[in-house]
Amino acid sequence: MKELFKKPINRYTVLFFVLTVFTGAIIATVNNNIIILFAMLAIDYIILLVVLRFIYSGYIKPIKKATETIKEIGNGNYRAKFHHPSSNIIGELSYNINALSRNLWEIAIREEIKSEQLSTIIENTENGLVLIDEKGYIHLVNRKFINMFGNSAKDYKGFLYYNVMENKVFHKTVQNTFLYERNMKGEFSHYIGLDKYYYEIIGVPIFNEKNRLKGAVVVIHDITELKKHEIMRKDFVANVSHELRTPITSIKGFAETLLEGGLGDKETTHEFLKIIYNESDRMQLLIEDLLTLSRLENENFQIVLNKFNVKELVDGIIPTLKIKAEKKQLHLTRDIEENLEMKADQEKVKQIFVNLIDNAINYTPEDGKVSLTVNSTSDYVHIKVSDTGIGIEKQNLPRIFERFYRVDKARSRNTGGTGLGLAIVKHIVEVHEGKMELESEVNKGTTVHVYLPR
Repeated sequence: MKELFKKPINRYTVLFFVLTVFTGAIIATVNNNIIILFAMLAIDYIILLVVLRFIYSGYIKPIKKATETIKEIGNGNYRAKFHHPSSNIIGELSYNINALSRNLWEIAIREEIKSEQLSTIIENTENGLVLIDEKGYIHLVNRKFINMFGNSAKDYKGFLYYNVMENKVFHKTVQNTFLYERNMKGEFSHYIGLDKYYYEIIGVPIFNEKNRLKGAVVVIHDITELKKHEIMRKDFVANVSHELRTPITSIKGFAETLLEGGLGDKETTHEFLKIIYNESDRMQLLIEDLLTLSRLENENFQIVLNKFNVKELVDGIIPTLKIKAEKKQLHLTRDIEENLEMKADQEKVKQIFVNLIDNAINYTPEDGKVSLTVNSTSDYVHIKVSDTGIGIEKQNLPRIFERFYRVDKARSRNTGGTGLGLAIVKHIVEVHEGKMELESEVNKGTTVHVYLPR
């Protein structure tokens, strides 16, 4: 009964008391028996209090608790529950509120999972993403975008895109996306430190359900590798054209001279024919190396593994290379681990030895030294070719295995070869799942290390 004298029900208790007293005053005018009158009023007041307590406990108090629970749910606390044991309308209300809370909690969990998944995708995508509203304010940037352009997300969010992005191609792409309301593309370059990167930018307009423009998503894709491959392809075509044009020009020139009357002089004819033969041989070597590279780069290429003795393989190729070295008065030495065997593609490993030693001979001046060392570890066969040649500058080392790349173009033309030797070696090592290392110092020499699995 204590709750009858607490807020907010206490005012009804007082009201009922006043009404009872007022009713007693009226009845007292017709009934002079004070004891009976007082007993009747007391019984009526008690009955009213019992009814009031029943209504409060059964309806008002549960409804108040239900209201508080609904407020909690409205504030986002979907774990709030309203329990009432009765099976009347309040019990049904309790069940429905709890069902609503449970459903909203499940929906919130699903939405949270979707939000986390979307956030994970956005943050871990390989493309930079920017979300811009119809007024030009940035609402979202992802981690890749930050990596591309620096700063932090707070330096972009809430700002107009043209105030925080200086790139003119970015501005133009966003402006055209809003202007023409269709996907727009562009390309631009950007420096991160000393490194130059190439990016493709795509602006995608966003429309609402009424087909009104609400903003745009800007996608920035790193195409640096594609650009590098495109540059390499163009360089490759240019280099092949140049390498073929030189011997073809020589062959054509000497052939024309012979056709125009040079056949009468046997000595001249012999000299010209020898040049024509050498140039055609140079073309043949170039074409063979190009075909070798093409086969190695083919994804379906498979090496033929067989077990062989490394010393026997080297002994078979050294005599020819030694003759070439002696013509330049070079000292060619070899140190091969005894009884060393390995399992690999024998012909391809043979090409590694030939290309590395031949390259060392070509770039080592007279009276220099070229040495070959082969030994093994538990996992690898280590091939080391050292020379006392012209060496390579440090900034050129990363490009030394590129096709046709020449450190000293003027000198390289006189050394022979196709410019593809080291590129072929690199590919052979890669298909064997080996590794290469290179050390060099200008005017002191170069050492190439090749590690092939045993």
